[in-house]
Amino acid sequence: MKLSQLSETLIGSEIVKLGGEIREKIRQGERIYNFTVGDFDPSIFPIPKELEDAIVEAYRKHFTNYPAAEGNLDLREAIHSFVKDEEGLDYGTTEILVASGGRPLIYATYRAICDKGEKVIYAVPSWNNNHYTHFVDGEHVVIEAKSENNFMPTADEMKPFIKEATLISLCSPQNPTGTTFRKKQLEDICDLVLEENARRSQDEKKIYLMYDQMYWHLTFGKIEHYNPVSLRPAIRDYTIFIDAISKVFAATGVRVGWSMGPAGIISKMKAILTHIGAWAPMAEQKAVAYYLTRRNDIRNFLTHFKKELEERLTKIYKGFMSLKEQGLPVNAFAPEAAIYLPIKIDLVGKKTSEGKKLETQSDVTAYILNEAKLAVVPFYAFGSSRSSAWYRLSIGTCKKEQINEMILKLGEALRKLS
Repeated sequence: MKLSQLSETLIGSEIVKLGGEIREKIRQGERIYNFTVGDFDPSIFPIPKELEDAIVEAYRKHFTNYPAAEGNLDLREAIHSFVKDEEGLDYGTTEILVASGGRPLIYATYRAICDKGEKVIYAVPSWNNNHYTHFVDGEHVVIEAKSENNFMPTADEMKPFIKEATLISLCSPQNPTGTTFRKKQLEDICDLVLEENARRSQDEKKIYLMYDQMYWHLTFGKIEHYNPVSLRPAIRDYTIFIDAISKVFAATGVRVGWSMGPAGIISKMKAILTHIGAWAPMAEQKAVAYYLTRRNDIRNFLTHFKKELEERLTKIYKGFMSLKEQGLPVNAFAPEAAIYLPIKIDLVGKKTSEGKKLETQSDVTAYILNEAKLAVVPFYAFGSSRSSAWYRLSIGTCKKEQINEMILKLGEALRKLS
């Protein structure tokens, strides 16, 4: 069967493959500590009660027809007010596009800006930029972000490629690392983009910045979230934001997201999504429009939600530090944001008690799953080098009482190696 070049060349997902292995083990009765899912267990992290009630009420009021292609006006007005108050960004209703979560908006951004063969700069590890670049038949310019830079790309790393690029894709807080841009890091990238666009003639396509800030409310301690437009207002003409309720309200399945950007680009993205039909459902739009006006309810929800997330991440981080202090080959970053903890399990070259050598990081991933019953996603599933010893640990389905047990089990598995 002959199919399209795109379908024949799509890259399989390492995450889906790992997920299949985990489900099979669970089906066979194994107890697995599953920290792979970038999602929430609703029994642990339910969506806000006020939002849930508003969704049910919207269906009872029969809001079941097509929404406006760009998103209902009342929702775009609510987003405008919410973002202006919470982040200081002032985007009008013609500069906001609503869709069924962030994914269609990311796809539409790539489609609206990039032509075949044009360079797209993105860092790894990162979520799905390799696939979106493939969708538009773009040329991948991959920056292997370093742990010493919080796994975030730097302007110096991008500079050699900037003159021929069309799009830079950034995310902060970052999936899969849960780390964030420091102010100077992001300012330098903004300055690089502005300098390059000033160099280009009026006839040349400018370079654009896609800024995914899906997790921006979920920062911990003294960590601050920064965005390009607040730091450098002149970059507004070249920036497209990606945002949603998916993570901030533990509402991944509710499917309401939005982009903000220059009206001309937003209009083109709307035209693309109109043909795809990737609208957020009418009832959910009505409910979110209502909920975004409930600022006290939102603050109360976030206070509790962030406390629960940070408590889990911190407990796991301390557990890994304890293992490290015992001389075991692990490491981790202190929690910064989101629902992820970057952890390092450096076992390549070690031998199991049966004398089998762990030759590759894939062997390590299999070993910790089979021996420690710990399921985490390797950074190589997010585009990093296959030799990377770093993993994404996600706590969206984590029960606090499992953490000590998981750390103990991992320590036992690590001590069996020689």
